Parts: sequence; structure tokens; C-alpha cells
Amino acid sequence: ATYAQQSGAQPSAKQGQQFFVAKHGGQWSCASCHGATATQDGKHASTAKVIPPLAPAFNPERFTDAAKVEKWFKRNCKDVLERECSFAEKADVMAWLISIKP
Repeated sequence: ATYAQQSGAQPSAKQGQQFFVAKHGGQWSCASCHGATATQDGKHASTAKVIPPLAPAFNPERFTDAAKVEKWFKRNCKDVLERECSFAEKADVMAWLISIKP
């Protein structure tokens, strides 16, 4: 809700999913490490570190700490986009991840 408010736009789960799987001109997408569905463990593309599911319905601890969420958005967006994500991009991705149900 915060990202949506900051963006001034209604979040789109569909755009969030498209954003998540797109490579944006680089080598990686969000899905490169988190998996295309974000419902199972992922694996970091370069370190092979296991990453628990990103979708909150499959990992209730996700998105419970706002500072942690912002830290990882900042780091991962720079890896994927070579810049920080916009508020609208964050809102769309969050809308998609929250919409995923078991």
C-alpha cells in the first residue's frame, strides 16, 4: 500500500508479473534467482545460495519487516535494472506476489 501511495497509481498484478520475469536488457530478471512463480525455493544465480519462496502465501515471513523489504528491493533492482526500482514497479511486483495463492 505504501508503494502504491508513493507512486500515485493503482498497482497492477499483471504488470508486476511481467516485470518480475523480464530481463530489462541485462542478464538477470527477478525470476533468475526467485523462480518464475516465486512459490518455491529459488537459488541465487551467481552464489547458488538458496532463497526461500518470495510469495507470502508460501513464506509467511516475507514482507513483515519494511526495512528489510526496502533493502532487498534496492539491492536486487540494481542487479536487475542497474538502477533502483520506481515506486510503481515495486507496487506492481508486490501486488502480483500478494495475489499468488496456494
